[in-house]
Amino acid sequence: MPPPRYFSHFRSLTSPQRHAFAACFLGWSLDAFDYFLLVFCVSAIAADFHARASAVAEALFLTLAFRPVGAFLFGFLADKWGRRPALMLNIACYSIFELACAFSPSLHSLLILRALFGIAMGGEWGVGAALAFETLPKEGRGFFSGLLQEGYAVGYLVAAAVYAVLFKPFSHLMWHGHVVGWRGLFIVGAAPALLVLYIGLKVEESPVWRVGLGEKTKISVASGIRQYAPTFLFLIILMAGFNAFSHGTQDLYPTFLQKDHGYSAALTGGVAIVYNIGALLGGILFGSLSERFGRKRAIIAAALLALPVIPLFAFGHSLYVLAAGAFLMQFMVQGAWGVVPAYLTELSPGPVRATFPGLAYQLGNLLTSRNAVLQAKAAERYGSYGMVLAVTVFIVAIFLAIVTTFGREARGVAMTVE
Repeated sequence: MPPPRYFSHFRSLTSPQRHAFAACFLGWSLDAFDYFLLVFCVSAIAADFHARASAVAEALFLTLAFRPVGAFLFGFLADKWGRRPALMLNIACYSIFELACAFSPSLHSLLILRALFGIAMGGEWGVGAALAFETLPKEGRGFFSGLLQEGYAVGYLVAAAVYAVLFKPFSHLMWHGHVVGWRGLFIVGAAPALLVLYIGLKVEESPVWRVGLGEKTKISVASGIRQYAPTFLFLIILMAGFNAFSHGTQDLYPTFLQKDHGYSAALTGGVAIVYNIGALLGGILFGSLSERFGRKRAIIAAALLALPVIPLFAFGHSLYVLAAGAFLMQFMVQGAWGVVPAYLTELSPGPVRATFPGLAYQLGNLLTSRNAVLQAKAAERYGSYGMVLAVTVFIVAIFLAIVTTFGREARGVAMTVE
């Protein structure tokens, strides 16, 4: 666990800083919660619509592919009109689209709705990170980065718990002659809309954005990207590696447990809870370590430490071995990710800080957005999800470590409008 002094940073926050961090953390957590509900329901949706799992995995691809649109749209709104209203609109939109998915009459309509959900999902990270790091003190930024990013793991964990507890009851619940099943989970997924009320009542605008507005920020998104083009391109490539690392180990792991090992919804959800606890702890630890040893070193260490975990993660022959392997894998995967919010925000120019990191993140995501589809098709062809997961980790972890070495270090840089 991180040294106690990092937790003292959290205790020293002012009330506005705590509310801002809580809003950004919850926004990212609930965003991930809504995304991962679909991950757990791939098999059930495929059965309902009489389709292959790889066809349903197209919904994951569309969600990821449309996220850059949201990063640009909501980032632009946040840079122009403020982080707070953009975040409120963002959360309302992804909650509405999540609810709409529950009423999809066909797989085709579900795919369209997941694309729209992807636009809303794509905006949250950049806007939330800008609001958080422009509000928080720079002391302990690595710890806050790890904790904020692992809102993603918390969302996955909550999705796993909801799936484990509610999927079976919903599978026996009838509504107008039809089984509620997976659709009930997407109705539950509309709950994040309540967060909009909290932000409206408790969260203040970013102090850095308020200063920037008063000084009439002179840089546009396009000129900001042109001016920092080498950094922008580096971040896109880096985030391609990061997204392949996370989605390549997470999106089809529940399907792997169900298809390769025949685990029930309860066991699958239970294993997912275990590995998301590992993700949460890893993100906080490596985020905190990046404050002492540097962002780059923490990322490289976490990526390379994932390699020896592959046999347990992908080839374990018992529930306990697989759970242990998944715990350790996500400890390393999300350990590397725990450094990302601070690292990307520190490398981003102030006037476009809500757009620049989020857009780079989501464009990198776009490059690997068909990962789940390709993994599912490979598994269907070769008859094993485990081998596909193992090869993915081996290639991506090495790629991520190599790319990170070419970046620059900006640990502790001041968050200003310049």
